[in-house]
Amino acid sequence: MAGIYIHIPFCRQACHYCNFHFATSLKHAGEMTDAIISEIALTPYMGNEKTPVKTVYFGGGTPSILNISDLSRLFDAVYKKFNVEADAEITLEANPDDIRSEKISEWRRLGVNRFSVGIQSFDDTELQWMHRAHSAAESAACIEKIRNAGFSNFSADLIYGSPLMTDDSWKKNIDTVLEKNIPHISCYALTVEPKTALGKLVALHKKEDVDPEKQARQFLILMDRMQQAGYDHYEISNFAKPGMRSRHNSSYWSGETYYGFGPSAHSFDGNHRSWNVSNNSIYMMKLQEGIIPAETELLTPTQRLNEYIMTSLRTAEGLSLDYVADHFNERNAVQLKKQSTKWASTGKLYESGGRLVLSNEGKLFADGIAADLFFNDDGSVS
Repeated sequence: MAGIYIHIPFCRQACHYCNFHFATSLKHAGEMTDAIISEIALTPYMGNEKTPVKTVYFGGGTPSILNISDLSRLFDAVYKKFNVEADAEITLEANPDDIRSEKISEWRRLGVNRFSVGIQSFDDTELQWMHRAHSAAESAACIEKIRNAGFSNFSADLIYGSPLMTDDSWKKNIDTVLEKNIPHISCYALTVEPKTALGKLVALHKKEDVDPEKQARQFLILMDRMQQAGYDHYEISNFAKPGMRSRHNSSYWSGETYYGFGPSAHSFDGNHRSWNVSNNSIYMMKLQEGIIPAETELLTPTQRLNEYIMTSLRTAEGLSLDYVADHFNERNAVQLKKQSTKWASTGKLYESGGRLVLSNEGKLFADGIAADLFFNDDGSVS
């Protein structure tokens, strides 16, 4: 058993670019906590009660805005139900404006040993444009608070490629990461989603759309600077100092099983994928009735193969042809190798030790390359 993800669907305010499921009112936080605890209790084991859980991840939303009592009740429910390993990675997503010394101490007492901090930028103009709730000063200060509290395992999220961001301002963000010696960063290109505030503002021409060429250039700057600084670019969006990879997120990319609790959360048992309703009221109402409001699908062998192609190509280790041969038959491995040659000829992909690995340039086209390598249900390559 890889891990547990718990979705806390509350935020202090709505960032203009965000399309995750959340609410900005904490009025029903206690009821939501009750509902998640009920879902945990009702969920059947993958394996049995002795199957160890290696990671627990509190995401959202913004888990750091929950009061300590509700968060404590969630911890109790997880440890009561599951066999959580003594050295499990326990991550709490937090925003800089929530990080205070007394709260860090409380989180530590509960068992949190890793933070994922939604910094997004060290620049006030950028933060205001994104409609973030914190300032650049809080972005910088929270890192020192975490480190002063004795935490060495933490991550910072950054966003690049906004219309306001110049290459120089992006380099300054990266330089701040390096100066502060942050052990792990996750970096994402700003995307304009249709149903977000940003999507509506762009559609009304009240905000400028993103420039894909600039985003590609800033991603190349990021890769170059982080690799020069000795960070391990272990997944397209993630960079870590040696030994500081996210164990929880790495399990997703390696296809391990995981539980997802809370509205909109997903679970995977190796063959089935399920997802909870993305509606707080319905989620809480159904769990009061003793029903987990989830849909489930059985993945076909082709779907599982395509998922492996998509996730493995995103990693530094790449796609193992031996793994494909062992789990999806030799013929598929042969077809994959043949289909990959056109990408190898352009320098976007290379083979190393029986693995297909994206080059830095190829990482700019990861989704398209993966889609080109996908198999159809009849066994042919897309």
